[in-house]
Amino acid sequence: MASTLETISANRVDQRFALLRATRRKALVCYVTAGHPDMSQSLSLLRGLEDNGADVVEVGVPFSDPIADGPVIQASSQQALAAGMTLDRTLDLVSKASLNIPVVLFTYLNPLMAGGDDCLHRAADAGVDGILVTDLPVGADAARESWLGESGLSFIRLVAPTTPVERMREISQHGSGFVYLISRLGVTGMRDDVASDLAPTIDRLRSVTKLPICVGFGISTASQAAAIGKLADGVVVGSALVQAAGSSIGEALELVGSLRGALDA
Repeated sequence: MASTLETISANRVDQRFALLRATRRKALVCYVTAGHPDMSQSLSLLRGLEDNGADVVEVGVPFSDPIADGPVIQASSQQALAAGMTLDRTLDLVSKASLNIPVVLFTYLNPLMAGGDDCLHRAADAGVDGILVTDLPVGADAARESWLGESGLSFIRLVAPTTPVERMREISQHGSGFVYLISRLGVTGMRDDVASDLAPTIDRLRSVTKLPICVGFGISTASQAAAIGKLADGVVVGSALVQAAGSSIGEALELVGSLRGALDA
């Protein structure tokens, strides 16, 4: 007889969230920029994330015009690009890391289009389980959305705090894996507080989707992760982790450990 996780989905993103629900735990989703600080350290960081409690890893494909990203991630992207990082090298990195937790490719549309029609198949072969495209809103390009949605990868969609409920429903229906709820407007970056309207925003989103809800943008401390973990199904940490990795991989992994501990507490 197939296990409960196997009957839910063969995709590791779905399986991971099923396991988290079964064990009453919250997801720690960690973003890193591929090739930052360099290829060797990036590989060590990916493997260390798994060892220190990450549930899902978002691997950012460096891009020359990352309009949704704040200064920390922009700088890491430029550093990786200067060192020769590309989409294919990002996939090589994922393949070498050979993680046992789900990997989501975090990218803009341009690198995917430049990668060719088979790039999603190459991504899956490398060990990628999901895809998040920051600049492809629902309804913007039906052909590209079908290409992504039918790839076999979880198609993670973004929802903003100002999104009307019916639009939230539409976005969720065109996504899979989990919904990435942006905690506040603007670009990525560290903040000192949690948005005051986050709880009602999560309630509105939960009323129109059964997908897990993970909250990102601005989460940088254990106390923030704990507070948001009481409301959502998971937290996404990016800029704080990228900044710490710029200092040392050890510092980044220490941060991950503190976030994991806060969520589990």
